[in-house]
Amino acid sequence: MTSTVPASLIRTAEGSALQAVLLDMDGTLVDTEGFWWDVEVEVFADLGHRLDAAWREVVVGGPMTRSAGYLIEVTGADIAIEELTVLLNDRFEKRIGRGVPLMPGAARLLAELAAHEVPTALVSASHRRIIDRVLDSVGRHHFALTVAGDEVTRTKPHPEPYLAAAAGFGADPWRCAVIEDTATGVAAAEAAGCAVVAVPSVTPIAPAPGRTVVSSLEQVDLAFLRGLVTYA
Repeated sequence: MTSTVPASLIRTAEGSALQAVLLDMDGTLVDTEGFWWDVEVEVFADLGHRLDAAWREVVVGGPMTRSAGYLIEVTGADIAIEELTVLLNDRFEKRIGRGVPLMPGAARLLAELAAHEVPTALVSASHRRIIDRVLDSVGRHHFALTVAGDEVTRTKPHPEPYLAAAAGFGADPWRCAVIEDTATGVAAAEAAGCAVVAVPSVTPIAPAPGRTVVSSLEQVDLAFLRGLVTYA
């Protein structure tokens, strides 16, 4: 976890129950979920295996070890998870080297959060090396704190990444709004006790208590997020 959180940061949320906004990366903030699948297809093709498109829904949003392990199991590829992880990260890092496209509404939302000095974190199952490359395109100045999947003991769908982000801000999890695009990420945020906005990318996500589903970040602004986090 990397942080540039000043001691006074949490006071920026005075007048609202909302203390911080925590954003997922792939498929939520940047349009890279398709990149990951393309890379997986390419790497397994090099290994002599063809991936079934139906498997994409299984691996989307998952931690690298889970996704890699699943694909090794269903293809029977003769490769260790550790070796496959390196291949996938190397290929993905090369893929995003020319920049990454932001999801519609992402730039506006990040600018609004910054303008109102709302504590904002990037919380991803991707490894630190990948997050840092994406931040080169998105702008690391938008985030006072970032949490990578290889910096926590248990990554999504476990709540640890979001609990770590809230703790890094000195915020109560229930006073944090999380924006996610996959069921795995939503499960992690809900288990942490956060208010959740789901913006489905690859697979549908149903509304549920404490969970709001929208079709695009263009429907999300600071007033919307503040409305999700209210005092009991």
